Amino acid sequence: MKKTTIARLLPAALLALGSGAASAAGFQLLEQNASGIGNAYAGSAAVAENASTIFFNPAGMTQLQAREVSLGISAVRPSFEFKNKGSVGGALSGNGDDAGDWGAIPNAYLSWALNKDVYVGLGISGPFGLVTDYDGPWVGGAQSVSFEIKTVNVNPSLAWRVNDKVSLGFGVNWQRMEAQYERFVGIAPGALSASTAELDVDGDAWGWNVGALFTLSPSTKVGVSYRSKVDHKLKGDIKVSGPSALLNAAGSSDSDVDVELPDTFIVSTTQKLSDRWEMLGDLSWTGWSSIKKVDIERTSGPFNGQIAQTLHTEFKDTWRVALGANYLLNDAWKLKFGIAYDQTPVKDKERRLVSLPDNDRTWFSAGAQWKVSKTNTLDVGASYLYVPKTKIDNDQRSPDPRVNRGRVTGEYDSSVWILGAQYSMAF
Repeated sequence: MKKTTIARLLPAALLALGSGAASAAGFQLLEQNASGIGNAYAGSAAVAENASTIFFNPAGMTQLQAREVSLGISAVRPSFEFKNKGSVGGALSGNGDDAGDWGAIPNAYLSWALNKDVYVGLGISGPFGLVTDYDGPWVGGAQSVSFEIKTVNVNPSLAWRVNDKVSLGFGVNWQRMEAQYERFVGIAPGALSASTAELDVDGDAWGWNVGALFTLSPSTKVGVSYRSKVDHKLKGDIKVSGPSALLNAAGSSDSDVDVELPDTFIVSTTQKLSDRWEMLGDLSWTGWSSIKKVDIERTSGPFNGQIAQTLHTEFKDTWRVALGANYLLNDAWKLKFGIAYDQTPVKDKERRLVSLPDNDRTWFSAGAQWKVSKTNTLDVGASYLYVPKTKIDNDQRSPDPRVNRGRVTGEYDSSVWILGAQYSMAF
């Protein structure tokens, strides 16, 4: 009888909390708290208004009360509607309807002061995620029918107040990743069967993060933070199913996938303009070029050691800039506003994947913070992400029908809605 241990159950339970739908460019998830949604995450490494600073800048814990806990959830609804403009799909046809759907991204943080200058903390969140799911045997089904990425990140952290002007922070990250990918096998005219290939892999890896917070004056703070790359070596299997027993046996095998998730750097500032107005700014960089391609390698069966498929991503590094403002309405209520521009790591339409029909996006955000009491705060926020027309011309045709995945040519109408709430409490 196979034993189920707590070590196996814990990551599975955390991943089951939610499946993140891509909101930031690429498949990065900025929703590591919901309190930053209203400002479009401007000032993320400098704000330090609750324990979620553990993710964006652990040095910010020195700005908190002796013990704080913060819990939040964000609901993300991307939309990817494809319009065919000359695709070559063999027996496959159709636009796949809307490949986006609702996803939930939870988070939890705890900060604890050991003394007036040293703080420890723990954060649990999901920094990367993606779901695209096309309905029916659509024209691009040989490239992807569904693709899902889930991560959970557990982040123990330490902060040290050097003096009244400078605080430093450090964290280690244990990260669990799961990926599922499904597509049709073969698209030759008249050859469409029920044959599908499904990849299911998972694994865990370690990373680290550091940060610093500078209090330049009572009204001005600057924060900088860096999160390392995380090199995942995922293991699992490929399962081919359909009417051909020979194809099923030849195509199914164990598999390995290596993915190096990108590092990030953030510099942020907050500036009080008056007793009521505060401005926030953010400039962040993501090293997406760590993902040049993704090889799916067979590790068993008749084709052991061969590459089953390569996803040619060739991502480029990206920048994101955000500006925000807070208005203190009264002692209980603060209003939040924000706008941001977020670059895509996708270089061009030829290298855009149907599993990630990503493009540049512009954030329009608003929210509110309610101080329920001196020790309890509720944040709510909403964002609409404008995405321009997204062209695709991904040609994966081949004379070999076993690897012929057709050509997908057209454009996507895309957008994203984000809604979130964060509850924070000091005790």
